[in-house]
Amino acid sequence: MQASQPPSTIDKLKMGAMMGGTAGLAMGFLFGSWTIMRYGPGPNGAMATLSKYMLNQAAFFGFFFSVGSVIRNDSELSPAQAYQMARYSTAVSIRSRAEGTRMMKARWEEEKRRLLRQA
Repeated sequence: MQASQPPSTIDKLKMGAMMGGTAGLAMGFLFGSWTIMRYGPGPNGAMATLSKYMLNQAAFFGFFFSVGSVIRNDSELSPAQAYQMARYSTAVSIRSRAEGTRMMKARWEEEKRRLLRQA
């Protein structure tokens, strides 16, 4: 029996894009419908106008949700642990840009190695 592994960064990106796309479709439907009712369908017709609103909103929300889900979940700590560390920590850890870049590259390499082992 295999142990459950946390989702990879790519999986998180996909999940965020799917959530954002779904939320964007709903928002696009609402705003597009309201615009069509208020100003009329325009020269392209109601379906073309509504689909344009829905796809634009889905792309917009999908992009930002995917980026946000990767950024917020790029930690090995649980949210509760991160909250406790931030709340009760007395020492502030400030890193240089070079040190942050090294840490980020090390995480990427670790992710690549983990994905290659899975394949």
